[in-house]
Amino acid sequence: VQLQASGGGLVQAGGSLRLSCAASGRTFNMAWFRQAPGKEREFVASISWGGITTSYADSVKGRFTISRDNAKNTLYLQMNSLKPEDTAVYYCAAAMALRDSRGSFSPDAWGQGTLVTVSS
Repeated sequence: VQLQASGGGLVQAGGSLRLSCAASGRTFNMAWFRQAPGKEREFVASISWGGITTSYADSVKGRFTISRDNAKNTLYLQMNSLKPEDTAVYYCAAAMALRDSRGSFSPDAWGQGTLVTVSS
């Protein structure tokens, strides 16, 4: 599967952005990760194939919403009330399993990143 993320950009604190991730080929469970400058890549949110089960990092709960449109083979991340600390390169990912043995989302495929910059 190939994943293509888009929708990043520059936004002021308090603003909103919607990221998209177009997939070619069949996808199963999907997720968003992000990597801020000088930091490790971190989990943001995940969604099961049917869209029933979602999970969020504590830092984005209540502000970000993950969704998917399987008919369009597209994953979304609606980001509201953005903060400067949300600045990062955002990556979409796909995995056969929603959780591994440690309870984490372990991607089998990654998309290229899209940069989100939140100014204060």
